Amino acid sequence: MIRLKDVRWTYRGGTTPVLDGLDLHFRRGETVVVCGPSGSGKSSVLRLMNGLIPHLHPGSLHGEVRVGGEPITDLAQVGRVTGTVLQHPRRQFFTDAVDAELAFALENFGAPPHRIRDRVGSVIADFELTDLVHTRLRDLSAGQQQRVACAAAVTHEPPLLLFDEPTSNLSPQGIAHLTATLRRLRDLDVTLVIAEHRLHYLRELADRIVVLRHNGRIGKEWTRAEFAGVTDEMLRTEGLRGLDTPERSVSARAFAQGPSIGTGEPLPHGSAMDDQAGEKASVAGSPGPDAVGGGVLLRGIRCAFRGRRVLDIEEAHLPAGTITAVTGPNGAGKSTMARILAGLQRHAGEVLLDGRPLSRSQRQRESAIVMQDVQRQLFTDSVTAELRLGTRPAHAKHAAAVLADLGLEGLGHRHPLSLAGGEQQRLVVATARLSGRRIVIFDEPSSGVDRRHLQSITRAMRDIAADGAVVVLISHDADLLALAADQELPLRPLCR
Repeated sequence: MIRLKDVRWTYRGGTTPVLDGLDLHFRRGETVVVCGPSGSGKSSVLRLMNGLIPHLHPGSLHGEVRVGGEPITDLAQVGRVTGTVLQHPRRQFFTDAVDAELAFALENFGAPPHRIRDRVGSVIADFELTDLVHTRLRDLSAGQQQRVACAAAVTHEPPLLLFDEPTSNLSPQGIAHLTATLRRLRDLDVTLVIAEHRLHYLRELADRIVVLRHNGRIGKEWTRAEFAGVTDEMLRTEGLRGLDTPERSVSARAFAQGPSIGTGEPLPHGSAMDDQAGEKASVAGSPGPDAVGGGVLLRGIRCAFRGRRVLDIEEAHLPAGTITAVTGPNGAGKSTMARILAGLQRHAGEVLLDGRPLSRSQRQRESAIVMQDVQRQLFTDSVTAELRLGTRPAHAKHAAAVLADLGLEGLGHRHPLSLAGGEQQRLVVATARLSGRRIVIFDEPSSGVDRRHLQSITRAMRDIAADGAVVVLISHDADLLALAADQELPLRPLCR
């Protein structure tokens, strides 16, 4: 169905090809995972197949790209036979409401109204979107937006679906739901191409696993049967993550209470929280915030969007020098809490740092944040300038070492938007590391990040905590949580 033959691709302004001599083919109904280290060209492979390269991403393309036996010359025609789910779904929405987004492709192709109504209703049921169907897209969590993007991609029933890091914002429940959806699509003979770092949910689904190397060429290729025998050391050699979800190893719960505080995952060493919503959520015998020293104290935090409560925390303590993991299902208010801590969100209640109340403007000066979609916080025309923008003089001497540890050495002259997604993510992590701020928030910092850089991001967070900052990690990524988290603050969605 798809054929890439001797493809060589260089983005405009780039000095070296991202893909060089790539040969790939995908048969109808096949499920293929494309993986590899950050920057190996996975997203570029998908852009070749949906026509975004070279029609929307300028550069130099050589070789042959065919979908359904035809060269990609007409984007409208390619749109009929492909559906794409981007790593950051807000970039692909055309409307402002869930039901309108689901109908958009069929309306654009001129489908009859009754066909659109029937198909949209079917997709809403299949993807369990009934509770979200009349919600504005901007009011959804990133994980909920991901679910809508997946649903919108399949509504016009294309024979080819392309997924770029589809689990980057999903909770474990969301990943399980996505896996079931992919299995149904596979049974319908839909061709699935999935660019992904997290492989554990795909090992029984993929027909082939293709590993790219940094020169954009194929380094390894495994069938499903061969993949079953791949060892963790073999994956490590290729820079790939493990196949087993690590056991949660956080041994402490943050002091917290209120309706938004959840029960979280079972933890070792006998730590547990009361199951009753609104009761104190902490390890048995944990001291209150007055006894544990400095850090951030949240009091009476309440936030609502269009009359609907999304966060309600009576009290919570985030100690200085500690990495606090904020966990919970999609829609539990984790990113809302991050925006409150950074002074970016209106709310009731107060935020104190070392016992001193901070206004929103004061928090903006005292905090740094790594957002889920880091392109929203890249402001300059070079990596070097991006670092200088937020680096305090006392930390400037560490810039070269931080860039090297995060795999960004030698990229100082590059425009930030010319970097691969994982490289952009690590650049913003570097700016947070060098910011010298007292509150540093990481909101899903491991999307687009391979095995090696999970460890380098963890080191950056630990260095920040060692400097005495309050470090907040919002993540669904079990690999990162196992490496980085010192304590856990679980949130739960509020009843509507």
